[in-house]
Amino acid sequence: MRKLLNILVILLLTYSVKAQDIHWSQYNDNPLFQNPGNAGNFNGDYRFVANYRDQWRSVTVPYTTLSLSADGKLEKHKNLGYGILFFHDVVGDGSLRTLEVQGNISYLLKLSKDSTHTLRAGINLGMNHRQLNFDKLYFNNQYDGVQYNPALSSNEVLSNDRKTNFSTGIGVVYQYYVNKRFNIIGGVGAYNLNKPNQGFYNDVILRDIRTNIFAKGIYKIGFDWDIVPSINLSFQGKYNEIIFGSSVKYTLIDRLGEYRALYAGGWFRNKDAGYISAGMDYQSWFVGLSYDINFSKLVPASRARGGFEIAVRYILHRFKPKKIVHRICPDYI
Repeated sequence: MRKLLNILVILLLTYSVKAQDIHWSQYNDNPLFQNPGNAGNFNGDYRFVANYRDQWRSVTVPYTTLSLSADGKLEKHKNLGYGILFFHDVVGDGSLRTLEVQGNISYLLKLSKDSTHTLRAGINLGMNHRQLNFDKLYFNNQYDGVQYNPALSSNEVLSNDRKTNFSTGIGVVYQYYVNKRFNIIGGVGAYNLNKPNQGFYNDVILRDIRTNIFAKGIYKIGFDWDIVPSINLSFQGKYNEIIFGSSVKYTLIDRLGEYRALYAGGWFRNKDAGYISAGMDYQSWFVGLSYDINFSKLVPASRARGGFEIAVRYILHRFKPKKIVHRICPDYI
């Protein structure tokens, strides 16, 4: 029992020392987290996105993450995009809780007269709050020789259980757009440029700069079939994450104002997991599901079970009435 309690504490402390950002399997369906240049980069007036991830339920207390975002374009200045992102993350036995709010602004530059080539530059400003619940942790001093006794004092001086700081980031997104069934988009972003301090005590634990590089596209392979490949690379300190794979899209209907499409795909995350995904477009709605299959060194504990994730997106189009021009008919008509 004592060894098990020690392992749980060490795992928790190790996680907080890493001071890493969260990650998503459906990274293309969380555009503001992917790059601030994605703010306002869509066909419509307002975009609302929700993401939820549940991970490591088969190993320990599950890691759960919820993200909500909204973005749009200024009505009188369509080149200027804006967006806000909120996420809530809870991990480990001590319920290490992270709350973060990010504001994003982007500006569109047309590199060609027909807007085939465009560039969006964006900036990101965020506020991050972390909090730890010491009452949920286990310590050796609470072991009475037979079993764990929560009534015993831990003899630990744990005075500071929360930390708030600010972060900054930038990004740029390039897009080559021929039509909705043939286009390519890619970008580079850098977050935590000011390296905020994540330490709860006197120790300074800097949050490393996270560099994110992505590329995705869509290419017609049949009358109703498209292939949607993508890759995402994330580097933070000595840690890195490389994800690549592809979805296949089948359009059920796209005419007379009706639109429905299905997606199915497979993905690979280096040294960690592979995962499958499925999704559906229904008019202005999109719903995507994915499940990670773990094959890292954690397999003996995880039994290949990783994380479940869901993404929901809705794009709002404002009603724009047609402008009617009245003409005075001549007398002879």
